[in-house]
Amino acid sequence: MRGVSAPAPTDPVLVAACRTAIGTAGHALSAVPAVDLAAPVVAEVTRRASALDLPVAETVLGNCLGPGGNIARSVALAAGLPITTPAVTVDRQCGSGLEAVRLAVASVRLAAMTEHRSTLVLAGGAESASTAPWRFWPPDAPDAPPQRYTRAPFAPFGFLDPDMGDAADDLAARRGISRHRQDMYAERSHRRAYDARAAGRFAAEIIPVAGLDSDERPRRLTLDRLSRLPPAFDRGAISAPADASGALGTVTAGNSSGISDGAAVVAVTTRAAAQTAGLASVAIRSCAVVAGDPALPGAAAGPAAAAALRAAGLTVGDVGAIEITEAFASVALAFADDLGVDPERLCADGGAIALGHPWGASGAILLVRLMFQMLAPGGAEFGLAACAIGGGQGIAMVLQRCDPAGPA
Repeated sequence: MRGVSAPAPTDPVLVAACRTAIGTAGHALSAVPAVDLAAPVVAEVTRRASALDLPVAETVLGNCLGPGGNIARSVALAAGLPITTPAVTVDRQCGSGLEAVRLAVASVRLAAMTEHRSTLVLAGGAESASTAPWRFWPPDAPDAPPQRYTRAPFAPFGFLDPDMGDAADDLAARRGISRHRQDMYAERSHRRAYDARAAGRFAAEIIPVAGLDSDERPRRLTLDRLSRLPPAFDRGAISAPADASGALGTVTAGNSSGISDGAAVVAVTTRAAAQTAGLASVAIRSCAVVAGDPALPGAAAGPAAAAALRAAGLTVGDVGAIEITEAFASVALAFADDLGVDPERLCADGGAIALGHPWGASGAILLVRLMFQMLAPGGAEFGLAACAIGGGQGIAMVLQRCDPAGPA
């Protein structure tokens, strides 16, 4: 640690956070659209931040596959915020929830610096894979049917634009990340999340929605069972030859995240406002976004984290809590290899492999998880959140724990 300063009064901090339980697509939350997932979370975070005695200046939400039309505005109104409260929806794919908070941080900092006042911005993300509308390209001939597509292009013609599973296979092949290593990582994620749920460690961060009050996906999966699962993608790795068994690819349903529904929101204000209200807080010390090869979207989380750590004046050794969106085990392991960190240090209570991956919300879920870990007794002083993003981008944030009286 190279002389990291304490958070300044104008620094943005998180003072409240919560999320829904994460539902497996098509199951407990299958009839709940994204607006109805996020609205109760926004309302609860507003209540938890009420000691600030500040109006909500804006709501910023990430979303990837919702119905469009700026769902953040609908969420704010459904949550009971005044009709005068602005709202905006952002899409940085799997990093959308973190991007929403990055925008909130910029807004809070700008108001503090230019208007010399504290503001309160709610930020996070929501995704209902279960209710996502079907999308179609227009017919290319008068009598032709429309062509359904399940995702927008991540890159234009002339660039490789693989589906995420195929890209994860290719990342593993190029980095020499074995199937066994991926399955070992996945077994740990499943076990940690299952044990954390059983011990009630997620309870304080979850509010019930549609009767679901605990994460739906965690289950016991042994390494032996994981090792017997077949590759999940027919095309397998893009550039790797078949392995000795003749199977292409090492990504399976067991070492990948599940398609999911969920929402998460945090309250962003200034350090000064948090101190005045007597609220414990977590400061946002730095943010970074990077971009690289769109054919290897899982490779950008490590460079983003390295950039965020440099901006904060820290090394990964200074960070006591690390959360990455575990879209695939190969992505998490590439991230660990890039930073030179033991994978055991990632996702202390399991990650998206075990809990699920509601795309637009997942980045915000990382911050909810970090905030509750860091503010617990004996929690880490510094935390790191990172996401790899479709299209070859990465986003990361560094957090610092505070208390009502001063820095930890």
